Amino acid sequence: MDIRKVKKLMELLEESGMAEIEIKEGEESVKISRFGSSPAPTQPPAQSFVQQHAASSSVPVAPTTTASTDPQTSDQSTTSPMVGTFYSAPSPTAKPFVSVGQKINQGDTVGIIEAMKIMNQIEADRSGTVIKILIKDGEAVEFGQPLMIIE
Repeated sequence: MDIRKVKKLMELLEESGMAEIEIKEGEESVKISRFGSSPAPTQPPAQSFVQQHAASSSVPVAPTTTASTDPQTSDQSTTSPMVGTFYSAPSPTAKPFVSVGQKINQGDTVGIIEAMKIMNQIEADRSGTVIKILIKDGEAVEFGQPLMIIE
């Protein structure tokens, strides 16, 4: 089954509010489930899983929500829109896109996240001053993980 079809099914599941969907195509079948939308503070964030019965394996998918009491996840933090590897500069020898104390505008590139061999530019979601960079260059990031704090 094509990964684009699986992604489209995940989007449909999210938009519809359904808890589960299962599709069979020939010998292949995919079951996508969404577990909870607002977990209790003592539980980990809600997770979605794609289960491919033909391959008998589970593929974790990015959490649909993030519930955290971590002070670094304040409203002023810019978060990762995807799972991947964070890079603070366009190349290993280039200077970083942003540094602590630097004033930036909404839409400025603050980093790159490599996901599936594709480099995705991450733009600032607000204007302000970079207070703290929470992720090191080359570090793996999760969906919704805070990257930096901008005030």
